[in-house]
Amino acid sequence: MAEEAISNKRVMFKNYVTGFPKESDMELVTSSTKLNIAEGTKDAVLVKNLYLSCDPYMRSRMSKFDTLTITSSFQPGKPVGGFGVVKVLDSTHPNYKKGDLAWGITEWEEYSLIVSPQLLIKIPHTDLPLSYYTGILGMPGITAYAGFHEVCSPKKGEFVYISAASGAVGQLVGQFAKLFGCYVVGSAGSKEKVDLLKNKFGFDEAFNYKEEPDLNAALKRYFPEGIDIYFENVGGKMLDAVLLNMRVRGRIAVCGMISQYNLDKPEGVHNLTSIIYKRVRIEGFLANDFYHLYPKFLEMVIPYIKEGKIVYVEDVAEGLENAPTSLIGLFHGRNVGKQVVAVARE
Repeated sequence: MAEEAISNKRVMFKNYVTGFPKESDMELVTSSTKLNIAEGTKDAVLVKNLYLSCDPYMRSRMSKFDTLTITSSFQPGKPVGGFGVVKVLDSTHPNYKKGDLAWGITEWEEYSLIVSPQLLIKIPHTDLPLSYYTGILGMPGITAYAGFHEVCSPKKGEFVYISAASGAVGQLVGQFAKLFGCYVVGSAGSKEKVDLLKNKFGFDEAFNYKEEPDLNAALKRYFPEGIDIYFENVGGKMLDAVLLNMRVRGRIAVCGMISQYNLDKPEGVHNLTSIIYKRVRIEGFLANDFYHLYPKFLEMVIPYIKEGKIVYVEDVAEGLENAPTSLIGLFHGRNVGKQVVAVARE
């Protein structure tokens, strides 16, 4: 007897976006699906989505002409897609069997048929929270690890500044830098987040950029000798101020520029001559460049987590129906820590 169809809630992308995205750019619909793969479908996995990740880069995928990322634009009338944690329900792929847990690219729905399982990575350690694979043990984790250790080429005792420092990546970069023996300052957009940086993540100093009328003066206050490493998550006026405060042969790892994603015309950067005179190296990077280091990264970070040397803060929204609100909240600073949507808990 054929298996009966069951309901499948989905978050659909309605149309391309200009300016700040809105919850109304997405809609929750209910369709139906069967919990088995159609006969003849090769190398596919049917999964139950457990956790979905809200990430700033997703904004670029909401634009029609997506030239900023290596991924394609969301398609109107199709589900929103991104990183998530999944459980395999059925498989015709030799590397996956029923019951396997994995993280990687999926769609914003309760159940997904994934025809590109190469975009998934099996979860080797299930004794840690599965939601961590949307953050510290997933894409943001490898981003922070590679961005700091590989791109920034740190030296013990250097002065490190991180913008958007309480987010999914920034909170980890700061802790990696402290463990490495650096002096670390972060900025965030509320008193709650600043307190988190200093009291939970162990940053040496932190400040609320919204309370600083002169970012250049603020950075001089916290870095009287200048900045060796800047981990860039914001762009715009913040980058402009940082350039004035870089030390000779400083490094800037460009991870993101969230202040620019929703502007029709991105802000210009005016202090570029500082790059010449201070011989500053600026390098953009993507997590995809460093997935080959993932086993090495896990070998380092898992003991730190278990020993309490690294902590991780998540902002978890319950239910797929809250996914649009959670994603939009990223661009208004409403999240505290890594924004996760719990679709179904194991």
